[in-house]
Amino acid sequence: MKKIFFNALTLVIILIFTACSVPGVKKPDSINNTSPSKTLSKAEQLIQRMTLEEKIGQLFIIRPDSLDRNLTREQISNPTAYGVTELNNQMIESLKEYPIGGIVIFQKNILSPEQLTDFIGEMKEQSKIPLFVGIDEEGGSVSRIANSKGFDVTKYKSMETIGLTEDSKKAHDVGLTIGSYLKGYGVNLDFAPVADVNTNPENIVIGDRSFGSEPELVAKMVSAEIDGFHEAGVMSCIKHFPGHGDTKGDTHKGFVSTEKTWEELKGCELIPFIDASKHTDMIMISHITAPNITSDGLPSSLSNEMMEGKLRKEMNYDGVVITDSMAMGAITQEYTSSTAAIKAIAGGADIILMPENFVEAYNGIYDAVINGTISEKRIDESVLRILALKEKYELLK
Repeated sequence: MKKIFFNALTLVIILIFTACSVPGVKKPDSINNTSPSKTLSKAEQLIQRMTLEEKIGQLFIIRPDSLDRNLTREQISNPTAYGVTELNNQMIESLKEYPIGGIVIFQKNILSPEQLTDFIGEMKEQSKIPLFVGIDEEGGSVSRIANSKGFDVTKYKSMETIGLTEDSKKAHDVGLTIGSYLKGYGVNLDFAPVADVNTNPENIVIGDRSFGSEPELVAKMVSAEIDGFHEAGVMSCIKHFPGHGDTKGDTHKGFVSTEKTWEELKGCELIPFIDASKHTDMIMISHITAPNITSDGLPSSLSNEMMEGKLRKEMNYDGVVITDSMAMGAITQEYTSSTAAIKAIAGGADIILMPENFVEAYNGIYDAVINGTISEKRIDESVLRILALKEKYELLK
């Protein structure tokens, strides 16, 4: 009897344990130790299908001229001449080989409303992953469309003039008005508003591009203008973090430094950035060096201490970080396009704007991933932010 009982007990134990591996028998969640699978966003689904080359392409917003390899870097960077105004076969091939994240339109790329709309539409059509189409349309002196002939759009004297009214509704109307006509031409990203506080009368870069010299006023106007852009369905990008308003030099031409400490910036220049960081779509980081804030001696656009340490960790900003133009003297006089691109991504930037030599910068990032200087996980972090923003604005289908 004991033997029969023992054999029966053994059989029961065997059945219990083998049931776990019987096909069609589902394990309880407590055994699986897994939660039900969540629905992936379009951005998450897309990144899983992307090649490394496609991911790296998303890290760049470039001039359309950089797609035409018949042009020299001097011609590409020329502010007024050699502008491409229609898509050619060379540019189509470049878009296939280098699947960029976006393009930025300059005045030399603009001939007429119809040409601009067609040109943007053609580039979008030839891009596998939808493009950011950006422009500097601040209202005032830096307005690529409003300052072009043949465009019947609202023109503004300056943002300083808007700031003098102290009426945030007027700033909102600026964003809505500019955003609406940009949307009509196919532009989905404006590198505006200027969030710099114009605190230094010797400043030759910002001036009346700023809403004024009082940080609280600038903060109020910047946030209102962003609301206007969003109402029009256009992305905003505040600039030039951590604040270009109290500098004398011009980063377009070379080295520029701020001597202020972080606490001093928090008392003035950073106020509009801190306030607007909650709802802007991007923050553009400048090439200003800040020796009393960072110890690495690097321009802010290449500094991990500034981007990861200050902007992300201290200010808790988790949106897209884009560099200022990497074709500016503050970068090109010290770094190759490849070195600058690698340092920017390693430092925490998500998007590299207009490198002097785009192909060199692209290949530099690719090689850095292959040799382990930058991990693919680091690339994925930025690409997911970029794609999530594109999904938010319904660019991903």
